[in-house]
Amino acid sequence: MAGPGGDMTPRSAVVVGAGIVGLSTAWFLQDRGVHVTVVERDEVGAGASWGNAGWLSPGLAMPLTSPHVLAEGLRGLADRRAPLSIPVRPDPRLWGFLLRFAAHCRTRYWRQAVQDYLPLLTESLPAFDTLAAEGVEVAAHDASVVAGFGTKRAAEGLVRELALVRRLGVPVSFDDLDHDELRTLRPQLSDRAIAGVRLDGQRFIDPGHLLAGLAQSVVRRGATVRPRFTVSSIGADRGRVAVFPEEGPPVTADVAVVATGARLDDLVRSRGVRTRVRAGRGYSFSVPTDAPVTGPIYLPGVRVACTPYRGQLRVAGTMEFRASDDPMDLKRVDAIVDSARPLLTGVRWDERSRPWVGARPVTADALPVVGATRQPRVFVAGGHGMWGVTLGPVTGRLLAEQITTGKQPAELVPFDPLR
Repeated sequence: MAGPGGDMTPRSAVVVGAGIVGLSTAWFLQDRGVHVTVVERDEVGAGASWGNAGWLSPGLAMPLTSPHVLAEGLRGLADRRAPLSIPVRPDPRLWGFLLRFAAHCRTRYWRQAVQDYLPLLTESLPAFDTLAAEGVEVAAHDASVVAGFGTKRAAEGLVRELALVRRLGVPVSFDDLDHDELRTLRPQLSDRAIAGVRLDGQRFIDPGHLLAGLAQSVVRRGATVRPRFTVSSIGADRGRVAVFPEEGPPVTADVAVVATGARLDDLVRSRGVRTRVRAGRGYSFSVPTDAPVTGPIYLPGVRVACTPYRGQLRVAGTMEFRASDDPMDLKRVDAIVDSARPLLTGVRWDERSRPWVGARPVTADALPVVGATRQPRVFVAGGHGMWGVTLGPVTGRLLAEQITTGKQPAELVPFDPLR
């Protein structure tokens, strides 16, 4: 069976990045007989994969370039507490990225992007089922996502959007809810939430638990996982690929996969990948509730997602365009609390804990970058924005297919890194 560049199927791979996309790619490469080494600059799952809301929600995993995002961006320039936060400072690279992003915020483009996403959305949950069937501790819970709104008009807007994506082919089931139905399904929604939408057929997980289970699985299957391995460069070595750390000897393999999230540009910019990836940082924290929470709660008006998490409620939100390594801005956490507090009840906001910030990889055209780079035997996987957990396993499965067969799956054509 031919592999990359017409050679035999690769026998070994080094995956750079131990988030959900990197570990999924490693797992599915192993499923195809490839020996894998995973290297990670921090600890396994320490990046954006760990602190997100944990939703497996193909019904909501839409491209970020919807037209109304432009209005949110303008608000973010004037209000630092807005859900979309853009720093007002001289940064030509950031502003160039944002201008390209704005150029894609058109209805016609968004509809095409939804259709590009469609194969991934359709196969996203079956990919998790494959992992679970083979012993990975996914521990996914089937649950509806219940969205609450302060006005009926706002709820009708989500209904129209879901109806549109269903017409475009996304398999999604939903129903509108009145105030009493909302309170029955999610007692944490306050009287200010007078209308809502129930989105069925979704799931949620504990992201940290999933990442630990996936890492344990790849190790049981023979992989080596090396944390605290900061990659300085990737080069060729006698027909193989060498991944060089800042200190110590390189790791060599037949192929390399760069799955470093918001830091993708650092290693692939010189390899023909023209699509830039920026950090869209998200925040989360945990908070106790007076009564157990039975499933996900979505507050679209303030862009806040809430999930049952280890006996508490994980609250996640915001999109902040700052450098990945910038310090956490606790004012962003306060802004999430202030925006969500009126719509939720029985939540002990003053007892919140585990504040976290993570850098989600956002592309200017809202499409991931998955596939071969210009450098032979070097592949890239990332740029999923807010949907890396939902789309991580199916991305890993399709990329493993491309790496081991030398043929680009049709599902990955729109996400070609050299586009």
